[in-house]
Amino acid sequence: MGRTKSFLLGQASGLVEPIAGVIGAAFVLHMRSLLPYALCFAAGAMIFVVVEELIPESQRNVKNIDMVTMATMAGFGVMMILDVALG
Repeated sequence: MGRTKSFLLGQASGLVEPIAGVIGAAFVLHMRSLLPYALCFAAGAMIFVVVEELIPESQRNVKNIDMVTMATMAGFGVMMILDVALG
């Protein structure tokens, strides 16, 4: 593929980004009341990924890995509740 065609195809692939950005911004403005819950769900999913995939040392030599993960999630939840309740 030539330089010009490669350049034009690269530019064409970027045309979707501003359109999707405007649609995403409109969606966020329309669903403003659900945004905190969606962000909480996303944060919980990321914490789950960190515990399940990025901290394998915490699960080494354990028969029930899912129980360890859920216990870590519960502990984090309790910590966050106490943080909010106690200031």
